[in-house]
Amino acid sequence: MDLILRNARVAGRHDGQPVDIGIDGGRIAAIEPGLSADAEVLDVGGRLVGPGFVETHIHLDKSCILERCESTRGDLEEAIEQVAQAKREFTAEDCRERAVRTLEKCLRHGTTHMRTHLEVDPVIGLRSLEGIMPLIDEYRWAIDLEICVFPQEGLLNNPGTDELMVEGLKRGCRVVGAAPYTDTDPKGQIDRVFEMAREFDVDIDMHLDFGPDHDELDIFHVCRLAERYGYEGRVAVGHVTKLSTMPMDRLDEVARTVAGAGVAVTVLPSTDLFLMGRHMEHDVMRGVTPIHRMLERGVNCALSSNNVLNPFTPFGDCSLIRMANLYANVCHVGKRDHIVECLNMVTERAARLARIENYGVAVGNDADLVVHDCEDPAAAVAELVPPLAGFKRGRRTFTREPVVLHRPS
Repeated sequence: MDLILRNARVAGRHDGQPVDIGIDGGRIAAIEPGLSADAEVLDVGGRLVGPGFVETHIHLDKSCILERCESTRGDLEEAIEQVAQAKREFTAEDCRERAVRTLEKCLRHGTTHMRTHLEVDPVIGLRSLEGIMPLIDEYRWAIDLEICVFPQEGLLNNPGTDELMVEGLKRGCRVVGAAPYTDTDPKGQIDRVFEMAREFDVDIDMHLDFGPDHDELDIFHVCRLAERYGYEGRVAVGHVTKLSTMPMDRLDEVARTVAGAGVAVTVLPSTDLFLMGRHMEHDVMRGVTPIHRMLERGVNCALSSNNVLNPFTPFGDCSLIRMANLYANVCHVGKRDHIVECLNMVTERAARLARIENYGVAVGNDADLVVHDCEDPAAAVAELVPPLAGFKRGRRTFTREPVVLHRPS
């Protein structure tokens, strides 16, 4: 063996007793007490060891641009407008530099897999793609990175965007996205994105139903197409803030439809909170859909960061534990099982959404692991516990020293 993590509490094991995790050739070779081998040994002192975090919805290309933009109204329309102006000056190197800054923050918080959404259109062209795609190989030592190419400012109403999305898929983007609410023909955009997905055999991840009411929903059209084309398990939709405005019995109906179509749902707590309710002066809506309720109806759900330090979200340290904790606060999550599911939604459930193979703390899987400074999965979320170490395929990628109190002698 190459490495033994001694005295580890493994997330998901019901007995809660410490075990040793043996790692060999980048994979988990054994999980049992008292492992003995000629290997490096790291005693984690009974702390929780879980799988690496999975960021399924982030925008590396437009992160860290606050100083280039204004945020007066703070609504979605202004954010799109401000970024549209700023990206005229983006270069491939500029996109790369900001992406690296954000990516390395994610690594320090234990993220081992990431899906980044990149905009293409006649203004930005493929410059963001050219700046960020090389990072797939450069950071393979720490993270598996895939790119979702999508049209932030419309597809059918933005000539030239279709061709750029197709070129991005030809260059190796493994996911195709959408933002139907920015198009003059939302359903037409969804139809075209499904066509691209089928042509290139890639997954779909859409920004969907982002608004303050549920009068019109595109999610039903997405579900119909997922079933029609056999894309169950390969489609995700993000935001869905409109669902947060529904009575619970109506949300349950939607959840059953979504579950039946095998469509996954991602909520972006920080962005959804910041942008929603801007039209209200009091009793302001939260705009964060309670997806832990959708889980109970069979929907696979995830939590993610979305934007970092830009007009869509002028906050962010790239901690997915923070996203899980924020969601739990906003959506009144209090039951222990639901708190644990908040952790699952940034690990195992997010991995299922992204169809990641060989994931999780089990023999034979990749040794993509995080050591948490606690013993219990619920505590990791409830106490915003920082990760102390991370491993990618068995190789340590970061270390954070525990806080030490310097008491007077």
